[in-house]
Amino acid sequence: MKFNPFIAFFVFVLLPQQKFVQVVADLDSDKQALLEFANGVPHVKKLNWNLATPVCTSWVGITCNANGTDVIAVRLPGVGLYGTIPSNTIGKLKALKVLSLRSNNINGSLPSDIPSIPSLQCLFLQHNNLSSKFPVTFSPRLRIVDFSYNSISGTIPNVVLPSVKVLNFSYNNLSGSIPSSFKRFPSSFIGNPLLCGSEPLKPCSESVVSPSPSPLTDFPSPKTGSQKQHATSKNKLGVGSIIAIVVGGLAFVFLLLAVIFISCLKRKHSGSNGMLKSKISQNDKPNDFGSGVQEAEKNKLFFFEGCSYNFDLEDLLKASAEVLGKGSYGTTYKAALEEGTQVVVKRLKEVAVGKKEFEQQMEVVNRVSRHPNVVPLRAYYYSKDEKLLVYNYMPAGSLFALLHGNRTSDRTPLDWDTRMKIALGTARGIANIHTEGGGKFTHGNIKSSNVLLSDELEACVSDVGLTPLMNAPLTTSRIVGYRAPEVIETRKITQKSDVYSFGVLLLEMLTAKAPLQPSGQDDVVDLPRWVRSVVREEWTAEVFDVELLRFQTFQEEMVQMLQIALTCVAKTPDMRPTMDEAIRMIEDIRQSESKNRTSSEAESNIQTP
Repeated sequence: MKFNPFIAFFVFVLLPQQKFVQVVADLDSDKQALLEFANGVPHVKKLNWNLATPVCTSWVGITCNANGTDVIAVRLPGVGLYGTIPSNTIGKLKALKVLSLRSNNINGSLPSDIPSIPSLQCLFLQHNNLSSKFPVTFSPRLRIVDFSYNSISGTIPNVVLPSVKVLNFSYNNLSGSIPSSFKRFPSSFIGNPLLCGSEPLKPCSESVVSPSPSPLTDFPSPKTGSQKQHATSKNKLGVGSIIAIVVGGLAFVFLLLAVIFISCLKRKHSGSNGMLKSKISQNDKPNDFGSGVQEAEKNKLFFFEGCSYNFDLEDLLKASAEVLGKGSYGTTYKAALEEGTQVVVKRLKEVAVGKKEFEQQMEVVNRVSRHPNVVPLRAYYYSKDEKLLVYNYMPAGSLFALLHGNRTSDRTPLDWDTRMKIALGTARGIANIHTEGGGKFTHGNIKSSNVLLSDELEACVSDVGLTPLMNAPLTTSRIVGYRAPEVIETRKITQKSDVYSFGVLLLEMLTAKAPLQPSGQDDVVDLPRWVRSVVREEWTAEVFDVELLRFQTFQEEMVQMLQIALTCVAKTPDMRPTMDEAIRMIEDIRQSESKNRTSSEAESNIQTP
């Protein structure tokens, strides 16, 4: 075959130039589409997007492919976007794989060209105010779709999503029934009151159609002549009679309102300052609390050595009290005694052991709780019908309340250093329980509501040593989310299952997702499974709580903590670390980060004139 210079010129000169021109054109097209998006959607935090800087290396939230030819990811969570997304902007990114605009204030309809981008694999739009209909066209490559906590309305079309592994349209305004194509996602639509289907939704047969309102105009019915005359005579009232009726009616209304107001005041006063004795009687069982306390044992409240409290059982029962909550092991009260002392009293339910075994377990709990990261047990009472435990009152509340309570725009976010401090304190508390309890002692009920906080936000583990006293292992949905797989199957609690629960708690701190649904729903979120599914697709940034995104300097630390958490929730117990090993891993992260910061500060000082 003879050498052809024209073919060589085409292959080695013209063809590469054409490819280069096409690459530049593709990237310029993506750049223009992104700028149109930024210009069309107002944002609180100023984006550094402009024509003068390279899109792949300088633009915030933008990721390109390895060759730098196409934009493949747009991640702008929590940057203060508001308003409506224009069409023909994001939808023109033909190679886009990941779009994350979660936790903003985007409203209006979502352009149909966004969920239908052919290359799109992951779409995060949760926690906005989108009010469009359910999308009818999706990319066939989509694996994760999250529209939760928006205002998506209307019925759900019967579209097929063959590749989707995670779907979430919870807490919207959807209505009607769940189509057959979505029945493999039973928990993806909770929080839509007008939606029906299989559990946890209400059955479609129970859907109630609101009756149409009755007409405002009252048409007279046919009457005989005598009836009309009688009605006419009854309607003829004098002015004085009408005034008397109006005045009397107003007086009655004011009197009724006064009675209701006084009744509410009394109820409120009683609710916050009722005696512990009456509180227990009202909230737990119908008979009077005193019937469970034997007369000969009235003052037999056992205090542990070193406790400075100076009151007896009768003083405790007379204390003003309020219910703090009803948990897995019983009801918890805050009691304020006359001398100003505040304590927490836990009334246990379904205790299955006798007095001797109970007292022996209390001695172990007392020994274990002599640690700064364990809530100390101060006293207890045991009788046939009543078992009471007395603890120090922790005014800062629980980790659960701190993570999930009052997540509004004016709340003070829980910063990364505080979360690390709480994580390390919790780990030390659990490790102490494992060590001081004789090597085989377990907690068995580790969850964020059982991590209480001091005024300095030091973590203290509560409810220590109570699981062995109960009738059966806990199986409620509020606990299952923290349970290791082997515990759900065998109901046998071990130290390695405690490690699993701690790992779930770490994931909860990192993601701000609770392993149980809010608003009393019984559905359980498999938090480890959800995190693994996101990390597997290399979208690790999407798992973190939006409040953590402002702490950019700690991103490497967050990823390392995520790896520790995933190690703790390994499916096989032997693959999980011990609590002491988990502590060392967390401490290593802190020490390494501290060295990096010191080094960076030193370099900064050298470079500063």
